[in-house]
Amino acid sequence: MQSKQKMRDFVIDLLRNTLPENYFYHNPEHTLYVIEKSLEIGLHENCNDKELEFIQVAALWHDTGYTKTYTNHEEQSCLLARHYLPDYGYNDDYIDRICDMIMVTKIPQLPKNKLEEILADADLEYLGTAEFGIKSDALFKELQSVRRSYTEVEWKKAQISFMTNHHYFTHFCQENKEPVKRKHLLKLTGN
Repeated sequence: MQSKQKMRDFVIDLLRNTLPENYFYHNPEHTLYVIEKSLEIGLHENCNDKELEFIQVAALWHDTGYTKTYTNHEEQSCLLARHYLPDYGYNDDYIDRICDMIMVTKIPQLPKNKLEEILADADLEYLGTAEFGIKSDALFKELQSVRRSYTEVEWKKAQISFMTNHHYFTHFCQENKEPVKRKHLLKLTGN
């Protein structure tokens, strides 16, 4: 069985060496950010060490599917997790739970338990932060490179719709991220 640090190094190297250069948002830095935020949110939500490990493993693998495809990457992330996680000592039950958590990052997010809520919130935590503009610009740039005719007008409409319909699931994000997200939304809508 290989160590958790080796697993982390493997996944980050996989992302660094395999993702296209035009993935300005869905990149190794995003994965590291989601791991960090999932730990932060998990601690605020009183997770124990075992739960924190689940969240961090799911966060580590959640976007690996982008190495295979842009659309429906979550399914590919699960296939990769199912292939590699046994090498790190994880059994089928554990991997099933990890894949359930990965699948909850698919939009619309439909978490069924606390750990899924934490990962869902960690993945979109940036919406309620000062980093919103930078990360939003990176995502737009990425989408433009994937969908050549994607315009700023379409992006703004999509962002307004997405942010209007999005909500955080955890108490921590509802309290600390939602107010900032609403300010960003008001700015986008010109109110």
